[in-house]
Amino acid sequence: MIPELYTLDALCQLVTQNPDAWRPMVFTCGCFDLIHAGHVRYLRSAKLLGRSLVVGLNTDASVRALKPQKLGNLTRPITPEMQRAEVIAGLKPVDAVVMFAELTATSVIQALQPDIYAKGGDYRVETLPEAPAVLAYGGKIELIAIELPTSTTGIVKKIAEAI
Repeated sequence: MIPELYTLDALCQLVTQNPDAWRPMVFTCGCFDLIHAGHVRYLRSAKLLGRSLVVGLNTDASVRALKPQKLGNLTRPITPEMQRAEVIAGLKPVDAVVMFAELTATSVIQALQPDIYAKGGDYRVETLPEAPAVLAYGGKIELIAIELPTSTTGIVKKIAEAI
């Protein structure tokens, strides 16, 4: 399976046509603005939970809404959505990328109904806005321990301070 950027409709159709290639499906999501080793380790761990790993990627507009603060002269996202999608799709654990413009991935989750919704261990199930959607169809939520405590925001702050 070659990782690609899909529309939600196209991905749903592929999964419906060949569920054995996709299920159990793991879904995760995020901005993935500047890829770092923490992201790679997280995605590798997420992939181990199922047969396929689908990454929901926030569009540029949703990143701006989620991370509106300026850091020096820098605003988020640093990397445009199509470049972020290409980098994520090129990572070994990733089977598919789908972009979403909303602030949460709830509509993507409702459409794909992944078997497992994975998020980093810095989240709590009680505070995940997508949790009710996952639990409504009987999906499972897995919080993945953070192996390497690093963040894109921290990297951007460091760069902004150096400018």
